[in-house]
Amino acid sequence: MRKKFKPRKAPFILIGSFLLLFLIGIGVGEPTRVLEQAWSICLSCIGIG
Repeated sequence: MRKKFKPRKAPFILIGSFLLLFLIGIGVGEPTRVLEQAWSICLSCIGIG
């Protein structure tokens, strides 16, 4: 007699929460802010900004 396969719920919950937070971050403009900060840090490191 074989056991019935039951998928685990935790990985699906984690992936779902990751996607939700990812979309919220994109919605509030976080990628633009991160790129702006990286740009200014890079310019100040080489002495231009």
